[in-house]
Amino acid sequence: MSMRRTGRLIGRFGPAVLVLVLVAAFFALRLDRYVSLGELRDRREALEAAVAAHPVLALGLYLAAYVALVGASLPVALVLTLTGGFLFGPVLGGFAAAAGCTLGDCVIFLICRTAMGDVLRRRAGSKAARLEQGLRKDAFFYLLTLRLIPLVPFWLANLAAGLVAIPLRTFLAATFLGILPLSLVYATLGADLHAVFRRGEPISPHSFAQPQVLLPLLAIALLSLAPLAVRRMRGRPAQQE
Repeated sequence: MSMRRTGRLIGRFGPAVLVLVLVAAFFALRLDRYVSLGELRDRREALEAAVAAHPVLALGLYLAAYVALVGASLPVALVLTLTGGFLFGPVLGGFAAAAGCTLGDCVIFLICRTAMGDVLRRRAGSKAARLEQGLRKDAFFYLLTLRLIPLVPFWLANLAAGLVAIPLRTFLAATFLGILPLSLVYATLGADLHAVFRRGEPISPHSFAQPQVLLPLLAIALLSLAPLAVRRMRGRPAQQE
């Protein structure tokens, strides 16, 4: 086998194989037990001391972990975002979580442009096909709406965007802007975990059922309608012509 052919095979299948290896190692080493709010509660003093001693390094490690875990399509984004708010505060933690989630989604997006895209497309079936139609009409606003209204799993939206082959800058911008509002809200929840842990009460949805939490969520729900309104306004002149 020639070096050129080997390089092509690595380029086509290498990223997907790497993701599979990461997922297998994650569960084989039982690392999932460390990505939980209970683990954050038990280790909070050590984590806070590490962040205070090495803030830049801690933020870099947090981002790297976020990108790796989300890029492997592991369902840990919510816990990681809450952890970011807890360790770095609602603003820095929210922006860091949004950046990590965006780059992690970008990994999946790029993998879908390799030979594995066809395999994933057949597995997703008609759901991916419907998303592809919407992305071809207006990629930025459609993807922004999917991020603001997470009714569709992120991996499926990433798959459809990768198969349509929209520009990478469009994918990054729509994903970051769509994820950022909810990331800031969840990071604020994470910052509030300090009080929850001090009270020693069990973590439940009631812990977050406060006006300062519910009102931003309502605002995000209203904000999610903005892309649809803009698309309709942009479409009216064309229809009139």
